[in-house]
Amino acid sequence: MKLRVLDFGMVPALRSQAVYHGLAETIGPDSDPILSLVSPQTPYVCVGMHQEVAKEVDEEFCKANTLPIYRRHVGGGAVYLDENQLFTHFIYPRDKAPEFAVNLYPLFIEPVVRTYKEMGINANYRPVNDIHVDGRKIGGTGAASIGEATVMVGSFMLDFDTETMSKCLKVPSEKFRDKLRQTLDDYMTTMVKQLGQMPDRADIKARFLKHCADVLKVEPVYDQPTEDELAAIARAEAELADPDWTYMKARRSVAHGVKISEHTHISEGGHKAPGGMIRTRLVSHDGKVQELDISGDFTCLPPEGIDMVAASLSGCDLDEAALGAVADAALAGNGIEMPGVTGADIAKAVMAATTQP
Repeated sequence: MKLRVLDFGMVPALRSQAVYHGLAETIGPDSDPILSLVSPQTPYVCVGMHQEVAKEVDEEFCKANTLPIYRRHVGGGAVYLDENQLFTHFIYPRDKAPEFAVNLYPLFIEPVVRTYKEMGINANYRPVNDIHVDGRKIGGTGAASIGEATVMVGSFMLDFDTETMSKCLKVPSEKFRDKLRQTLDDYMTTMVKQLGQMPDRADIKARFLKHCADVLKVEPVYDQPTEDELAAIARAEAELADPDWTYMKARRSVAHGVKISEHTHISEGGHKAPGGMIRTRLVSHDGKVQELDISGDFTCLPPEGIDMVAASLSGCDLDEAALGAVADAALAGNGIEMPGVTGADIAKAVMAATTQP
């Protein structure tokens, strides 16, 4: 099978995200799969599909430092991105990719791992969707369904600015921010740290394509984007730059357990599952779920699946076992995939909103 390789090089920040969003919209059942390679010319902050900007990002810092904030159509957490990451985007017709998200990660991560190893970096796949080197993270990946395409995004971490990353994220105090920066320094590694020098991008790409051919059983062929693809990328730029999209998850934060009426309360909670952080905003009435919003840095396919799960819990008793059973039924009944997240995890996040501080 042919793999079209589109190397966009260094592009403006917005386009570095718009590339795979636009290309995915052009994919049809008979299309050749695409691998796009790109890096942003200037830094920015990117939030996951299901996150709330106000809860995750220090917007004042970003504004003061001219760091735009964009929301992607892929799950995961908020991250600072700059020219020192080489993004890899696999864009496949749905029927030509593995059927389940849990199978996407090990398959498409393997060529990255092999490339690192060939360059002398002891990288390994760490479920659900990370790459580690001797216990330190060197990259994460994400999957999404966009149009008729299955998309798998990742990167080669040439270098990383942990200090700026720590300033971009929303934290409760400056002391916490100092701890966050130190934790990032301790927990993350990069190619520069591992090799002692900045690697050659052309060398990375050549090795990577060789391993893509071997692992994915494809023939990588360099190509140029078509006029239709460039037009789709331009449309994606306009959509991603729309504040209504960026802040679509905006909700009013509330103090814990605000009493609306004698039997109605509104509260927030959270639970860290293997597949990511799950945040809940709960309106409860007489011990039952009345309304529920769910956000976080998890992956959910299809993207609207998390709202379907939340809707299924309306009217459910605030009982962890009952909530977990209903959530599991909603996941299975609607074909919703949340790697590393179960109904029990969702139930824990809901119940966390009912626990008094």
